Amino acid sequence: MSSPAPRTTGHGGHSGHDGPAEDRLWSVEDHLEDILATVRPLEPIELNLLDAQGCVLVEDVTVPVSLPPFDNSSMDGYAVRVADVAGASEEFPACLEVVGDVAAGAAEQLTVGPGQAARIMTGAPLPPGAETVVPVEWTDGGLGQGPVTGMRARSAAPEGAAGQVYVYRPAEARAHVRAAGSDVRAGDRALAAGTVLGPPQLGLLAAIGRGRVRVRPRPRVVVLSTGSELVQPDEQLTHGQIYDSNSFALTAAARDAGAIAYRVGAVADDAETLRSTIEDQLVRADLMVTTGGVSVGAYDVVKEALAHVADEDEPGSGVEFRKLAMQPGKPQGFGSVGPDHTPLLALPGNPVSSYVSFELFVRPAIRTLMGLPDVHRPRTTATLTAEKALTSPKGRRQFLRGTCADGSVTPVGGAGSHLVAALAHADALIVVPEDVESVEPGTEVEVVLLG
Repeated sequence: MSSPAPRTTGHGGHSGHDGPAEDRLWSVEDHLEDILATVRPLEPIELNLLDAQGCVLVEDVTVPVSLPPFDNSSMDGYAVRVADVAGASEEFPACLEVVGDVAAGAAEQLTVGPGQAARIMTGAPLPPGAETVVPVEWTDGGLGQGPVTGMRARSAAPEGAAGQVYVYRPAEARAHVRAAGSDVRAGDRALAAGTVLGPPQLGLLAAIGRGRVRVRPRPRVVVLSTGSELVQPDEQLTHGQIYDSNSFALTAAARDAGAIAYRVGAVADDAETLRSTIEDQLVRADLMVTTGGVSVGAYDVVKEALAHVADEDEPGSGVEFRKLAMQPGKPQGFGSVGPDHTPLLALPGNPVSSYVSFELFVRPAIRTLMGLPDVHRPRTTATLTAEKALTSPKGRRQFLRGTCADGSVTPVGGAGSHLVAALAHADALIVVPEDVESVEPGTEVEVVLLG
């Protein structure tokens, strides 16, 4: 699978700001713009249908043969001529000669003449001479004992394909007949470029005879958490340790965004170990995501390991660490690593900070790699429902967890960036702009929908 094209600009270089990145407070828009200006859609490849699930089509697909390709029955019953069953009733049934069976997939063709009927199965082609289909429930099934509820299996009732059948109701022309091309016609556009291939789309491609399609592959995303305090779930905690939840949440989020995501167990706070781990993982990464170790502490290992990894022989590589005017998620890192300039996003370690950062920055990057035209979560406005006013730090765009329904949004939990339980019950982010320090209940607010 191809890696993204090499970067054409250094990170942040297009924005026209001078001085080190850490001396500047980046806006959410500028940071996201820098990421999306760097990340390129993956190169198209041809895949078998099931391998293409979740991928994005890069070209229109035209129908080579109409669907269905022939007139066929939508019922189990009898193919007949309209005139032969006109006026039929239970008191005066039409009596027709059964000339044989027409089963789905049968190569042999029968012809239905005047006074004749062919027993026909659902999906079988309408035989020449027949004009309509009478459901078996409108007949005696060839048994001579009044209306039946269905056909007996051919092995149990060979007489059903011969002899006579009594029909108790008339049928209009082409009743219970699916017309050739009634689904799609040859030459129609079956699917447009940009379509994400889910089960119904793959079914349509198979139905029109396409076994392979040209798509942009699903991006491979490697998620790596850092911190000597992190322990894997199901292991025993000792003093000062916590379970590694970020790597699970972010790997799941990457898969939800459409990526093939790989989770790497937590890496201890050692810069050399982290560098070698990232180097080992690059072989299967179109995008690297780290969480933790990006702030200003003495043990912020991601910053220590990656702030100076730019290769003199690889112009444009390296990771830049920034402060953003947002809460949660102020510390962020972005750049590229390795010979293929694989994009790397370094997220904060607090659970809510990392997840909010993922939604705002990583998800759009994944969707861009996929080649989707719309890479962002949907946004709407809703009325704030809360017991008291929400407060927000001046100069920071705050993203609060909430639940949104019926035009209103209610905060869940507080503003703390460690509140995992509150995040688990949220389906939206409430956006409080940088210049707003208080939001009263009843106010219209912007909402990012996560569901």
